[in-house]
Amino acid sequence: MTRRILHPTDFSRASRAAFLKAIEMAKSHRAELFVVHVISPIVPVPGDAYISPKMYDDLAASARAFAQKQLDKLLAHARKARVRARGFLLEGAPHEEIIRFARARRVDLVVMGTHGRTGLAKLFVGSVADRVVAAAPCPVLTVRGK
Repeated sequence: MTRRILHPTDFSRASRAAFLKAIEMAKSHRAELFVVHVISPIVPVPGDAYISPKMYDDLAASARAFAQKQLDKLLAHARKARVRARGFLLEGAPHEEIIRFARARRVDLVVMGTHGRTGLAKLFVGSVADRVVAAAPCPVLTVRGK
C-alpha cells in the first residue's frame, strides 16, 4: 500500500510532468505527498575576482527565497487537487539528500522527472534520477519530461 509519495523537483519541465503524475498517484492512493527541492551549496569559483562572504550569503538567501516561492506554488496546486502535501527545502548533493529523505520518512514511492540526457551531456552533467534509482530504499518511477 502506498501511503507516502516523494516528489523531488528542480522546477524544470521534466519535474513538472513528474509532479502531475505524483499528484495523480497520491490522489488515487489517498497518500501523503512530500515535495522536496534540494539546494546545491554555492561553491566559490577560483579566479582573480574577489567575492565577499556577504555576497555568498546574499546569493544563498536569494536562491532559498526563489526555491521557497516555487515550492509554495507546487504545494498550492497539490492542495487544490485535494492532495495532502508538505514541502521541504534541503541543502546538499541532490541525489544524497533525496535518498536520505526517502529513508528517514519511510517513503513508499519516489516519483521524479528525468531530462533524458544521453552521451556526453549525461557523462558530464550526470543524472540525479539514475543515482536515486540505484540507491533508493523504495521503488522509483521516473517520468520523462516533454
